Amino acid sequence: MVRVMVRAGIPEDDARIVADVLIQADKLGFDSHGVNRFKPIYLDRIKDGILDPVTNPEIVRETYTTAVVDGHNGMGHVISYRAMKMAIQKARTYGMGMVAVRNSSHYGFAGYYPLMAVRENMIGITGTNARPSVAPTFGVENILGTNPLTFGIPTDEPFPFLLDCATSISQRGKVELYARQGKELPKGWVINSSGESETDSRKVLRDLITGEAALVPLGGIGEETAGYKGYGYATVVEILSSALQQGAFMKMISGISDGKKVPLSVGHFFIAVDISAFTEPADFKKTAGDILRDLRNSKKMPGQSRIYTAGEKEHDTWMLRKEKGVPFSPELMEEFQGLCNSYGLDEYIGEFSA
Repeated sequence: MVRVMVRAGIPEDDARIVADVLIQADKLGFDSHGVNRFKPIYLDRIKDGILDPVTNPEIVRETYTTAVVDGHNGMGHVISYRAMKMAIQKARTYGMGMVAVRNSSHYGFAGYYPLMAVRENMIGITGTNARPSVAPTFGVENILGTNPLTFGIPTDEPFPFLLDCATSISQRGKVELYARQGKELPKGWVINSSGESETDSRKVLRDLITGEAALVPLGGIGEETAGYKGYGYATVVEILSSALQQGAFMKMISGISDGKKVPLSVGHFFIAVDISAFTEPADFKKTAGDILRDLRNSKKMPGQSRIYTAGEKEHDTWMLRKEKGVPFSPELMEEFQGLCNSYGLDEYIGEFSA
């Protein structure tokens, strides 16, 4: 991936950041945001002229504990890596740091950035808006993004607490994964313009673009199963990803203007909290770990042998994949072979022929 990106015009140091974000997603089982998005979400957008391969983020406002960064439509991973680094540095000095970003692009696996803070004995938080794809409760228009709200918290266990969730039942990346595999979507993930559930994954991908389909907020259709909660949290992320930094929001980040493709200009926010400003990190980690262990050891539902806490399944996936490897579908193998051909990397073709 690094060699392909360099040939696509991305500086090598930046390419390594992008590759690491994508690979970390696959390591932990976030396959919807892993290397399968390498070509369609990043390389193709560079070719289309709506994503700048050379990233030049600019600090446009700053205080001791905060900053606003304009990404100038560069690589979202690189902008976000630097923004979280800045938040961590501010937190190390002043206890907390927050950086808001505008005019960025898709930043990949959201959990990557809070985990940067976790490695520094800090709590990490991030959120981002995204292309319109989610309908508000009682609506059918895809106007909100999937807008993840993501937390990373250190513990005394071999893995941190990591909650990385869209504020919709599913996200566009998972629909893309189902479409790639030719699978039907579960009922209740997506509604059409009549408010009825849609399950044809390939049709849904097309209809999300035309506005004929919308993802459903976390909680489900209507209010009966509390879909208004997901709708509310999605709106919080939308506001924090645009209003603080005076960036684009909702329909403004559709990626289409006058029928032509344009930069998405999405926004993000990054928060780092230095635990040592509140208590001893070891004590914090022990208490956090005790909470998680008590949850896992609580009384289980009949027929169930295990209760999970956030980050545990991801750790289990990594323990398996570091021995067995990350699975590539035949379609993804073919796509990477095509990249080798397109970018003159014939020596790598054999890696994708199994």
